[in-house]
Amino acid sequence: MLELEWPWILIALPLPLLVYRFIKPASSGNDAALYTPFYGKLSSMMGEQSAEKEMPSGQRIILPSLIWLLLLFAASKPVWLGDPVEVQDSGRDLMMAVDLSGSMEINDMVLNGRQVDRLRATKVVMNDFIERRRGDRLGLILFGTQAYLQTPLTFDRETVRTLMNESGIGMAGNKTAIGDALGLAVKHLRKRPEDSRVLILLTDGANTAGEISPLQAAQIAKEEGIRIYAIGLGAEEMVERSFFGSRRVNPSADLDEQTLQEMAGLTGGKYFRARNIEELNKIYTLLDQLEPVVQEEELFRPSKNLFFWPLGLALLLSLLLAVQKVNLRRALTEWKAGKGRAHHD
Repeated sequence: MLELEWPWILIALPLPLLVYRFIKPASSGNDAALYTPFYGKLSSMMGEQSAEKEMPSGQRIILPSLIWLLLLFAASKPVWLGDPVEVQDSGRDLMMAVDLSGSMEINDMVLNGRQVDRLRATKVVMNDFIERRRGDRLGLILFGTQAYLQTPLTFDRETVRTLMNESGIGMAGNKTAIGDALGLAVKHLRKRPEDSRVLILLTDGANTAGEISPLQAAQIAKEEGIRIYAIGLGAEEMVERSFFGSRRVNPSADLDEQTLQEMAGLTGGKYFRARNIEELNKIYTLLDQLEPVVQEEELFRPSKNLFFWPLGLALLLSLLLAVQKVNLRRALTEWKAGKGRAHHD
């Protein structure tokens, strides 16, 4: 259906008629700022006054009135409202915090038979996870030495996925500020409905930077009713090759599993260990089973602005009116010039 968002603008519809009826034309006498007695003759010679008189009444009255009506209609902001669409709100406000510290570049993940770094593996798994979260509000925090809110809570999953894919190792610093990331998540989740606040934190190390410790931030999260699901990422064994040969090392030696477990347990969440892409994918699949809090359904009516149609038509008619005036003046001027030559002959 068609709807005008600002219908009160149509009150101005009779304004030109009122101006014409009750306001006198500007004086052309000697009280003018600059009086030129020969202007009337000059205008007559150019055909301006004759053009107005010779113009058909439809162009002198009806066409300008139609232009005025179209301009008012465009200014009243017409929109086309579609059929109501139910928006299913699951009630989950899910913030994802992802570690971008320097250790995320370790190539201990295997993807399609190739060694890839931890961040690359995270992006692959999270892309599928984000796609499955239809109806949830998703937010994204990226942290390293500093923690940054990359995406506030939103239903726009495509934007969240794009910004996650565009993230790079070290763009937030090479250290790991887990506590600051938790604090930033609490700041943005505390205003959301209770029992729907969830934080999924993925890291491959220990807290080495920031203003607040992870356990302090977790205590605040508990008070705000935020559940923390922590994921420790990284293989437990990999072969490291050097000039002196090969040796087996534990690339996850710096992972602080004890703190991550305490954080999750304190808030009623859970800690998961992901040693490869398969385990990481299973973890995110398990997180999909979080019990949703059903909220009231909302109706949404898609709208489409239509103001540019009457505005464009008014512009076209104005251009047509101006062209016709110019052509009429030119025709009258040529006719008068031909009449003057005939009289001279």
